[in-house]
Amino acid sequence: MHIKELINAGLSKNEAKVYLAGLELGETSVYRLAKKSGVKRSTTYLAVESLKEKGLMSSYHSKNATICSSENPKKLANVLEERKKALDKIMPELLAFNNLIDKKPKIKYFEGSGAYKEVFEDVLKYSGTEMLGMFNERFWDYEKYFTGHFMPKRKEKKIWARILFRDSPELRQISQEGDKHFFQSKLVPSEKFKIEIEMVVYGKNKIGMVSYDEEMAIIIESQKIYDTQKSIFEVIWDLGSTKK
Repeated sequence: MHIKELINAGLSKNEAKVYLAGLELGETSVYRLAKKSGVKRSTTYLAVESLKEKGLMSSYHSKNATICSSENPKKLANVLEERKKALDKIMPELLAFNNLIDKKPKIKYFEGSGAYKEVFEDVLKYSGTEMLGMFNERFWDYEKYFTGHFMPKRKEKKIWARILFRDSPELRQISQEGDKHFFQSKLVPSEKFKIEIEMVVYGKNKIGMVSYDEEMAIIIESQKIYDTQKSIFEVIWDLGSTKK
């Protein structure tokens, strides 16, 4: 039996060394156990106590010395079997807890003048999908990034986009370039579409929100939130928007 295997079985490195030394020496003092194992004497005491708790070592006091002995290696197998039984017993509860965590929305938060890029670079990871966007005029302040990088990349990755623009002269211009940039857009009267942030619904379960003024962005990964936001988008797209 080697130290590596004992570590894989759940012992610490010092516990493994002390246990093996005990097997070789039989009943022995902590002093000899420390010397044989190469573990500091103070640490050997701690390892002995830990091994006793695991049922792998016993000790008793004799005059001025503590005499220790390692238990039969078969005891280690028994200990591991008991641990497995205990783990199997609580496994259903652990899995239920894990499933609960998986169902919670995953949220990533970004700050800084380039925070918006975190959202749009994430969109580019989903080739062959559709992106739904609600944009105001502020994205035009970053024209170099969008027209020079994001839009060409999105087209290259065949990510089709449907975009709701707040009606303004700047956005009327870009809305007329749908074929060029691989998207379809509709203009919504500005008095009815007072969005101060931009939002994209993309992938299969992600929502990205960008606030340029606050220099922050959020990515939410949640099927329920995704389905809800997509439904809201579709209602505006079908009933509340005007195509340009």
